[in-house]
Amino acid sequence: MEFSFPSYQLSPLYHYLLPSPALFSNQLLPESHVNWTQTPEAHVYSADLPGVRKEEIKVEVEDSRYLIIRTEAIDDSTKPAMDFKRKFRLPGSIDIDGISAKYEDGVLTVTVPRTFRRDSFYIDPPDVPDRVEVLARAA
Repeated sequence: MEFSFPSYQLSPLYHYLLPSPALFSNQLLPESHVNWTQTPEAHVYSADLPGVRKEEIKVEVEDSRYLIIRTEAIDDSTKPAMDFKRKFRLPGSIDIDGISAKYEDGVLTVTVPRTFRRDSFYIDPPDVPDRVEVLARAA
């Protein structure tokens, strides 16, 4: 299962074409996307952050409930290549200490492992008794 969370930013060209930005509060052009994918072992968030340096990316967990991905300037004299901040509510049954992130070729991938995994099970027919006894009756 995969979901995409786009954010939109109004293009400077539209400021000249539209009478008032207040009339169009929804932003029109996609700025960046965060894809969320579920696997049996983990939840995987991936974000395209082209031009951003690894040192400018911050991945945080707030109150053990929210995953925050954002860019931040390293010092006061520089500015990140793009302003980016997303906050996601984490699902239950995850391993907070096992969260990992990697940044490669402009793509940030955050892996949030699950604390349990559903394994399939198999009942061998010879193990099932031929006759089932009722030990207690419902009232």
